[in-house]
Amino acid sequence: MTGNPLAMLHLAQIQRNPTSGEMELQLLAHQRADLVWEVGDSKSLPLVKDNNFLGEGALVLVECGANQQIVHIQEAKDWILSILQKYLTRNASYSRFVEAEQSKVEQWRQEITAQSLEMNRRSLEIETRREQLQELEKTLQKDKEELAQQREELQQLAENLKREQERLKLNIADEA
Repeated sequence: MTGNPLAMLHLAQIQRNPTSGEMELQLLAHQRADLVWEVGDSKSLPLVKDNNFLGEGALVLVECGANQQIVHIQEAKDWILSILQKYLTRNASYSRFVEAEQSKVEQWRQEITAQSLEMNRRSLEIETRREQLQELEKTLQKDKEELAQQREELQQLAENLKREQERLKLNIADEA
């Protein structure tokens, strides 16, 4: 492919137009950056007669210019095989990268599980403490009510004692 910065690289499939019967390129994906592709172009471009070197259904790499004009076409087989070789085979560095990332994800999952368990433990501990505080509040309220009742009883006894004292003073005064 050429290094034209205005050109866009597409993965396409050669198909026959059901209406006209002419061969055309069905654009399947386009390159956004060096190793980044976006799937779903779903546009069709007419295939020039002298590009019929590949049969219907073949996958091709198509470089298009600014006005969707075909600049260059090449068979995609070697490109696809190189991607498979580089990224998806058992010995590929990408495979090792994926394994390392999977290991990281598993470690994160375990850490998150441990954090979740710790949060659940703390939540239960807080709930237990809240229940204990509620029980203490009930006990304190009950004690407060009992103290208020005892205060009333003591005040009543003090008043009775005071009245009894006054009555005794009167009795002593009358006897004297």
